[in-house]
Amino acid sequence: PQIVISVYGPDFFGNDVVRGYGAVHIPFTPGRHTKTIAMFVPESTSRLQKFTSWFTGRRPEFTDPKVVAQGEGREVTRVRSQGFVTISFNVV
Repeated sequence: PQIVISVYGPDFFGNDVVRGYGAVHIPFTPGRHTKTIAMFVPESTSRLQKFTSWFTGRRPEFTDPKVVAQGEGREVTRVRSQGFVTISFNVV
């Protein structure tokens, strides 16, 4: 099992835009576990698309969270690293 994280926040115009996606496998062993998740955001492929998305406030984002959890099809997607999220698990 995995946890998929989507982080959203306001942009310059006040629109909610994606700030990052990430996924991590849930540990099976009992105890306290801390995982650091590398976050990434999809990026436009051309300068015209970048300008249009900035101007309209509609940045690229994934519509299906399975894209983040699975590696299939992500090799053709252009992404940019966007920081880290730390999550703690208490497994019984």
